[in-house]
Amino acid sequence: MNASRRHARGFSLLEVIAAIMLLAIAFGALMEVAGGSIRLSKDAADHSQAALWARTLLDTRFAIDPVKPGVTEGHFDDHYRWKLAVTPWTAPGVASATNANAMQMYRLDLDVMWGAEPFEHKAHFSTLRIGSVNSPTAPL
Repeated sequence: MNASRRHARGFSLLEVIAAIMLLAIAFGALMEVAGGSIRLSKDAADHSQAALWARTLLDTRFAIDPVKPGVTEGHFDDHYRWKLAVTPWTAPGVASATNANAMQMYRLDLDVMWGAEPFEHKAHFSTLRIGSVNSPTAPL
């Protein structure tokens, strides 16, 4: 009777402490997963915004002005900045155009950067654009 009475009293202090420790560890792990999920969502949103800025710049750049080789830089807003490198491009095995009225392919390499310097993020975009070789006033 004494043994059954001891079991009927409830949980010991050691069992309660062990249960609380187990809950604390599980809650800590859950918070870590939730924090990681929030960070991944923010990173995805930042990359999506960078892609939207890049598409806007690549779609509108040289729409009116001719394509000019070189490197230019700028800011989209206070958070995002860009660097665009334009170089002539020729398909492998194809001779370059020498005719003054010929069209030339140009490679546009765009880097969109955001964030502070030690933790700077960068997205790279590249496309081809056609333009005239020697006519600086001819639109595309």
